Amino acid sequence: MVLVNEARRAGETVLLEHRRVGGPLPEPASGVPHPRLSKFHAPEIVFGPNSLPEAAHAAARLGARRPFVVTDPGLAEAGWPTELLAQLRLAGLAPQLWLDVTPNPKDHEIEDGYQRYVAANCDVVLGIGGGSVIDAAKGVALLAANGGRILDYEGIDKIANPIPPMIMMPSTSGTGADVSQFCIVTDTERNTKITIMGRALVPDVSVIDPRLLVTMPEWLNAATGLDALTHGIEAFVSLAHGPLTDHHALQAVSMVNANLARTMHRPDDGAARSAMAQAALEAGLAFTNAILGATHAMSHQVGGMLDLPHGVINGVLLPHVIRFNGAATPERFVPIAQAMGLPVTGAPPEEAVEMVAEAIRALGDEVGVPKGLSALGVTAEDIPRLSQLTLGDACLTTNPRPASADEVADLFRAAL
Repeated sequence: MVLVNEARRAGETVLLEHRRVGGPLPEPASGVPHPRLSKFHAPEIVFGPNSLPEAAHAAARLGARRPFVVTDPGLAEAGWPTELLAQLRLAGLAPQLWLDVTPNPKDHEIEDGYQRYVAANCDVVLGIGGGSVIDAAKGVALLAANGGRILDYEGIDKIANPIPPMIMMPSTSGTGADVSQFCIVTDTERNTKITIMGRALVPDVSVIDPRLLVTMPEWLNAATGLDALTHGIEAFVSLAHGPLTDHHALQAVSMVNANLARTMHRPDDGAARSAMAQAALEAGLAFTNAILGATHAMSHQVGGMLDLPHGVINGVLLPHVIRFNGAATPERFVPIAQAMGLPVTGAPPEEAVEMVAEAIRALGDEVGVPKGLSALGVTAEDIPRLSQLTLGDACLTTNPRPASADEVADLFRAAL
């Protein structure tokens, strides 16, 4: 039997049982059970310096005539969208540019973008920017084929009609949105973030050109790098993890640990930038298939309420969530500690948990992340509402340890 509902709830990953006509497969003589099936989502990936022109080739191949290019004012100032537009025109296409996207994209912004898409009679959607730009581009594509309001699609597998082809080009090293099946949108009425999730949101093509990372502000480099680290760790301990996601998750953890601070101290280090681009990719492949956990479930609520950088919030919360989850599954943190180069050989798993939590806090200190949420504007009075909203976040369903409202509130208080 295929566990359809459960599989969809956890991204259709590592939750499928073997089946065949006439019943399940017999157990092997060795007594070792058959491995469970895994379903792994990923776009076509083009990776490497000077790969940006490949986006124009992909757009033409996907049938574009009037591609809709989504970006933001900051990246437009850096010049990368201008290079992309030139390549699209060189391919014989008539691109339409939309750059009215702000961090933590708002519901009304995405709906305005959709109206622009329709008015310009566009066909293929391209997003060049960070996670906010890519989420906005996904939202426009979703509405282009399904209509309505973007908030109507909150939840899992709510997208009925196939959406236009999507090509994404990340300009930050951490969000993983360019390979994920998620779209995160700020609900401006409730001041919270909603999660839209489904296979339809996995882009057709991701073009990852590490050159784009050089123009990131220092704070954004730190924030998105910590986001990638959080993706790797939460995917590895997720209830929906599997062998494929484990491999990508640990690779991401190792690469962020070795290269994030290096890019902060030496911004022009091309090798470190490429390594961080790969780390973001690996982490994205891990979490879009294994999903995430309590750090993201909590972070979404803080970011939605205060419009704060997502990765910075993650960096503050992650050590506290690691200690919480480590009390239930300490053995899962041993490989994470090893990937970070921590001396855990022969140590009890509980020590590995604490080493990982302390190492992440130390990395946060090195790259300039505040020690507590209070420095970001969160108050004790906010915690009851934040805790209740966290319980409704899809990411909490795959956290390795169940969490009540009181336990989530305790985590928020510890992180203040």
